Amino acid sequence: MARRRQRGRDVHGILLLDKPAGITSNAALQKVKRLFNANKAGHTGSLDPLATGVLPICLGEATKLSAYLLDADKRYQVLIQLGAKTTTGDAEGEVLEERAVPAFDEAGLESILARFRGDIEQTPPMYSALKRDGQPLYKLARQGIEVEREARAVSIYELVLLSFTPATMTLDVRCSKGTYIRSLAEDIGEVLGCGGHVVALRRSVAASYGLGQSCTLPQLEAAAAESMAALDALLLPMSSAVADWPRVSLTADMAFYIQRGQAVQVSKAPLDGVVALYAGEADFIGIGHILDDGRVAPKRLFVCKKPK
Repeated sequence: MARRRQRGRDVHGILLLDKPAGITSNAALQKVKRLFNANKAGHTGSLDPLATGVLPICLGEATKLSAYLLDADKRYQVLIQLGAKTTTGDAEGEVLEERAVPAFDEAGLESILARFRGDIEQTPPMYSALKRDGQPLYKLARQGIEVEREARAVSIYELVLLSFTPATMTLDVRCSKGTYIRSLAEDIGEVLGCGGHVVALRRSVAASYGLGQSCTLPQLEAAAAESMAALDALLLPMSSAVADWPRVSLTADMAFYIQRGQAVQVSKAPLDGVVALYAGEADFIGIGHILDDGRVAPKRLFVCKKPK
C-alpha cells in the first residue's frame, strides 16, 4: 500500500489567537493552519462567531494537549442587552419576544447575580455544537426543530457587575468548562422578568493563557509575510499548557523506559494524579500519571523535540 503523503510542515507548539468577531472558531483555525502551513492543527474550545478573544490553537504534537486545555477554566467579559429574547441567545439571532425592562439598581442586580454564583445548572442552548443522535443541535435548530436538553452542572467562580444602564449590564465571568455565557445571559434576563441576550462577548482567559499573550490575524499575516521563522517565533512551547502541573524530572534511563511505555519508580514523585514529564530538567516529553503502587506511567508522549 502506498504511504500517505504528508501535507504541510511538521511544526509543534501553541498559538494564542485573539479571534476576531464575525468568523467561526473553525474558520479561524483554518486560517492559522494555512499561515503556518501546518500538517495538523486543532483549537481548544469554540468561540461563537460574535465572540472575540483568547482561542488557543494547537499545532502538530501539541494537539495531544487539546483535551486538557478544553477542560480548563475560562474568563469572559459579556455585554447583555435586556428586554429581548433571541433564537440564538445573542445578537445574531432573530428576536422572539420583547418585554419591558423593569427599573433596577445596583443592589437589586447584585441580589440577582448572587443566585448564579457557585455551582449551578444550565440547560444548553439549541444553537450549540452538542450532538443528538450524531447531529449537532445547531443544525436541528436551523431546521426549526427543538429537542429536550438535560440541564448540566457548571461552576461560576466569579460573577462581577462591571457596569449597567437602564437596559444593559456588563459582567466579568470566571467559570468552569461547559459554561454557556448565552444561557447565563438568558437566565439572568428571565429572573429580571424581561429576557436578555448577549450583544458582545470577549474571552480574556483560557486555562493559564491571557489576552496579553495573544496575536491577532493581521499580526500573524505580517509575520508570515516576513518569514516562516518570524511566524514560528510566535508559538508558545507545549510545556506552557502544563506549567502549573506537578512536574517529574526523569533520568536518561527513566526517560528511555517511559518512552517505551513502561512505568518507572521516581523518588519524591507526587502520590497521585497527572504530571508533566521532563527528560532532565528542561526537555518536556509528555504527560504521565501516578499508578496505585506509586510508579510513574506514561499517558501521552510527544515525538518531537522542538519547539519546547
